[in-house]
Formats: sequence, structure tokens, C-alpha cells
Amino acid sequence: MSQSQAYEGSEQILGIDIHPSRKYHTTNKLPTTKDSPQPVEEKVGALTKIIEAMGFTGPLKYSKWKIKIAALRMYTSCVEKTDFEEFFLRCQMPDTFNSWFLITLLHVWMCLVRMKQEGRSGKYMCRIIVHFMWEDVEQRGRVMGINSYILKKNMILMTNNFYAAILGYDEGILSDDHGLAAALWRTFFNQKCEDPRQLELLVEYVRKQMQYLDSMNGEDLLLTGEVSWRPLVEKNPQSILKPHSPTYNDEGL
Repeated sequence: MSQSQAYEGSEQILGIDIHPSRKYHTTNKLPTTKDSPQPVEEKVGALTKIIEAMGFTGPLKYSKWKIKIAALRMYTSCVEKTDFEEFFLRCQMPDTFNSWFLITLLHVWMCLVRMKQEGRSGKYMCRIIVHFMWEDVEQRGRVMGINSYILKKNMILMTNNFYAAILGYDEGILSDDHGLAAALWRTFFNQKCEDPRQLELLVEYVRKQMQYLDSMNGEDLLLTGEVSWRPLVEKNPQSILKPHSPTYNDEGL
């Protein structure tokens, strides 16, 4: 497949085929963190609201440096702690860069939904997570030898499709299982899933994963960014009840 053909069609977020032996869904591990602080209530003044209304970032609960480290770890959790091979197998997805991106996008979206619940600091962290995601996508494209002009041109298309997918997932998660299944069918399966069991599996995965993320302490997530993902097929359903608390220290390590 040529590079131009790989990007044709707005129905695909990134349609680049890769050889099965080339593992583009692997990432170097990041260090763990220690010491979790107690949550502190955030107060926002009128001046801060004015500053943010002008498009600037007002003072945050924690330093931007710490939040950026946590955001990088959270994004890395999306690409390092996800079992891509299991998704390829059970959802009958080809081992392509497009499939990798669709799976990564789903997990990034779940992180965004969770972090938006953490006020202004959480929303700032969302912006950084998305920034790291696009940096990673561009870097992987370069590793694959994609022409820089083609890559830049289609990053715009990918961005539009990304936000369309986010809106669709947002509507789906607020709906019933039929609404969520429709959103997953349109975006994750690209309207090509013919096996209702695959949709049922993915709906169950998203629901239980969102429940699991909601059970994680918001302060821990802001300071560590460490996220655990449930297996696509749960072998021990009782293990979902209580996630392990991460640790943190002031050096961000």
C-alpha cells in the first residue's frame, strides 16, 4: 500500500498497514512513584476565571511540571499497559497502525473522561495527555518512514476524526448500552463489526473500566498518572472492586 493510499478515506483515523512482526504498540517503561498526599480542596477566584476566559492557564492546585509528568505516565499507561494483542484477537482487528490508534484512542478517551472530574487541574492534564498522544503518533509515523508532508497533512484529518470520536464516545457513555454500542460500532469498528458478541464484549469492557477508573483516587491520578486497565475478558471479577493505590514523592519519581 502506498503512503497516499494509506491515508485515503475519512472513515479511517489512520489507515497504515504494518507487518505483524513490527511491534509499534510497545513503549519504554516509566518509573513508579511514591508517597500519596491528602486531597486539598481547590478554590478558584474571580481573577483566575478571567485569566482562563482569555485562553490562559490560571494557577493550578499542583505545579504544571508535576501534572505534565503525571500526564505522560497516564498516556504511557494507555500504550504500555493495554494488551493490544488481545484486542486484535478478540475483536478480529488487523495488526495495523490504524488498529493501534483506535485502541489507544479509546483508552485515552477514558482517561480524559476521568480526569475532567478533577476540576481545572484535571482539565489541564487532559490537554497535556492529548499533546503527548499526538507527539507519539507523529513519532511512530516517522519511524515507519511516512513522508513528512503526507504525515503533516493527514495529522489534520486525524485530529478532526479524533475529536469526532471523542464526542461520539461522550454521547455513548451517557446513554444506555445500545447508545454506547452504536458509538463503538461507528468509531472503534469503523461500521464493519458483524458479530454482536464483539460489541457486547467492548461495551462491557468500557463500562467496567470507567467504573474502575472512577474508584481511583483523584489526587493520586493527578500526582502519579498511573492507571491500571482491566483485562478485556475478566478472569477474576472480584479484583475489580478495589484498585491498588499508587505512591508518589515530591521529585515526581
